[in-house]
Amino acid sequence: MSFANPYFEDVRTKPEVIDPPQDEDMMDVSESVSDPTRNGGKPNVAVSSSVRELLECPVCLNVMYPPIHHCSNGHTLCSGCKPRVHNRCPTCRHELGNIRCLALEKVAASLELPCTYQTFGCAGIYPYYSKLKHESQCAYRPYNCPYAGSECMVVGDIPFLVAHLKDDHKVDMHNGSTFNHRYVKSNPQEVENATWMLTVFSCFGHYFCLHFEAFQLGMAPVYIAFLRFMGDDNEVKNYSYSLEVGGNGRKMVWQGVPRSIRDSHRKVRDSFDGLIIQRNMALFFSGGDRKELKLRVTGRIWKEQ
Repeated sequence: MSFANPYFEDVRTKPEVIDPPQDEDMMDVSESVSDPTRNGGKPNVAVSSSVRELLECPVCLNVMYPPIHHCSNGHTLCSGCKPRVHNRCPTCRHELGNIRCLALEKVAASLELPCTYQTFGCAGIYPYYSKLKHESQCAYRPYNCPYAGSECMVVGDIPFLVAHLKDDHKVDMHNGSTFNHRYVKSNPQEVENATWMLTVFSCFGHYFCLHFEAFQLGMAPVYIAFLRFMGDDNEVKNYSYSLEVGGNGRKMVWQGVPRSIRDSHRKVRDSFDGLIIQRNMALFFSGGDRKELKLRVTGRIWKEQ
């Protein structure tokens, strides 16, 4: 959807996790709705669609958290968007000032909302002020596409992403916990920050992503291979893997724990959590006249007992 009002441009941001306000009046409301002995045993008020619309910022369309501002005509705005519209109400163009909408903030304190990821399976209902904190850690929150060769913005659950990698990115899929891959490049002097290879392995009822990439480490071009687990951190600790590369009677071995795809490809790469091969060593392993890269990377994945 596009908007004609310039104030609506480039202001859709993800809200930060915000703790409940410490204002005395606000805390009284929050306590009264969470204590069954003080409100007749009634739970927090479930949010209706009309109230949800009242709590939606008209600019970024995110749910508003205190401080909630409003203009002299009563139009509300979240605190994150207020400086971006240059202190002018995007609805009526009146000056916003520093007027807090305390009534709406008190209403918000009495509400419970479903998790944003309920379509992915989360059935939780959470108090207004703890909803964002839950969602930042929700086990049902979707994963980002692990493909690193492009800025892919696709998100989804694991089965969806596996199909996406196969159909849209044409990633090689393999069954088994061992691998033997050969990486060849005709001109290894050209090292760019680009992913060369992504291969997905299915074993132990899960999927693992093997990355192999050339990148610049300071002034030195290097190669790195590492494994990512298509799942959460609490599951990945059950698995280990090893990588081996060699040639001309020499070899290098790496052993570690896969990283969850919750960690971005760049985060794993920049932490050097994998098998790192300097270019001179890689060319030595390749043999010949050292003008062509020919690396064979072998490895295996196993489940810890």
